[in-house]
Amino acid sequence: MHRVATPPGRSTAYNGGMPLDASLAGSLLLAMPGMDDPVFARSAVLLCQHDGDGALGVVLSRRTDILLGELFDQLGIEPESRELKGRPVLWGGPVHPDRGFVLHDDPRPWPSTLRFGGFGLTSSREILLALARNEGPARFRVVIGHSGWGGEQLEAELAHNAWLTVPATEGFVFETDPELLWQSAAGRIGVDMARMADYSGRA
Repeated sequence: MHRVATPPGRSTAYNGGMPLDASLAGSLLLAMPGMDDPVFARSAVLLCQHDGDGALGVVLSRRTDILLGELFDQLGIEPESRELKGRPVLWGGPVHPDRGFVLHDDPRPWPSTLRFGGFGLTSSREILLALARNEGPARFRVVIGHSGWGGEQLEAELAHNAWLTVPATEGFVFETDPELLWQSAAGRIGVDMARMADYSGRA
């Protein structure tokens, strides 16, 4: 699976005849059990942007070895909450692995934010400073890196049964343990990943 960086933002382009109202932004992509890319095996990816130019998402099912307190230390930020320091940072994907993003459902106009559905994906320092002061979003995930697909690439992978798409809600995304997200999301539509046959790569 070839991954390319797709910059945040909206596009009015069409590619391969795909209308923008067919966007899957706001949905969870669940890697099928037969996913042949070990980078994304058993992953749950929240799609943040999907249009004729490609797609962008963040993996929400994998913790890194980094705690939020370490990230704050690197940025010279001193958070007020000890609990905040102990929160895990998630691995969002292989694109821009040195960039941090905050996924949240806060409606305030944060700078450098991509909005989709009821979610926001923010890359500004301002939101981290607000979190450190206990003035940031109440519900959030901090991720490092993101995942990207070029034009028609995700459609091809979906056609080959590499991914299962599941509607996402803010409550489910923020209240589910990241390590349980893959199986729990599938269960919401009655799918047991442990029992699924390997259909990946077949039309």
